[in-house]
Amino acid sequence: MKLLASKTAIVTGAARGIGEAIAIKFAEQGANVAFTYVSNGSTEKATALEQKLIALGVKAKAFQTNAGDYAACEIFVNDVLKEFGQIDVCVNNAGISKDNLLLRMTPEQWDEVMQTNLKSVFNMTKQVIRPMMKAKTGSIINMSSVIGEMGNAGQSSYAASKAGVIGFTKSIAKELGSRNIRCNAIAPGFIETDMTGYLKDGEGADKYKAGIPLGRFGTTDDIADVALFLAGSSSSYMTGQVLSVCGGLNI
Repeated sequence: MKLLASKTAIVTGAARGIGEAIAIKFAEQGANVAFTYVSNGSTEKATALEQKLIALGVKAKAFQTNAGDYAACEIFVNDVLKEFGQIDVCVNNAGISKDNLLLRMTPEQWDEVMQTNLKSVFNMTKQVIRPMMKAKTGSIINMSSVIGEMGNAGQSSYAASKAGVIGFTKSIAKELGSRNIRCNAIAPGFIETDMTGYLKDGEGADKYKAGIPLGRFGTTDDIADVALFLAGSSSSYMTGQVLSVCGGLNI
């Protein structure tokens, strides 16, 4: 029996990286998957992922949608309900980083990070809770970061947005627990993706790895495995929790 058989999941920002790995993992476990991407430059990757998911024997569709836009999220969720009939899991994964020292950071850079990383979580959660409340079940998974727990020089906007995701997650868990809707967060550490590609090799990589007890960067599958756990019945008595998947970086 597949862990997510007959379930429908939304994954935002899934054209690549962690979101892509989660979409594939969910489909492998029987979930129908609706996922978002933003830029025209990602259309080819999104189409390829859509076909890969369908080949796994599930229903899948890519939507070009900006999760940071409230009206766009409302349209997107309504379209998903029309095409898939239900929403059982929502993974709020869309995120960006605009690293800069506060002294040099522009208001526009700050706002862009907040809109993509934090406002998108509000936008999507606000939309999916109505069908989940009607069904009296649901799992919302928000992507935070170990940086949101620890902070990091040059990443004040990113850290603030991801810390906000944690506070939001805990609050929503308290609001919706009585409706059997769970809300948890994942806090990845340094994961090998396009966003952290500059850390992959050389002395810089060795410096970061030296601070990680497990001595390596994580993979997208490391995060997808935890997302699968939070999406399924194995975590049915967990809500409001932050699972740090960081190799021990935050110890």
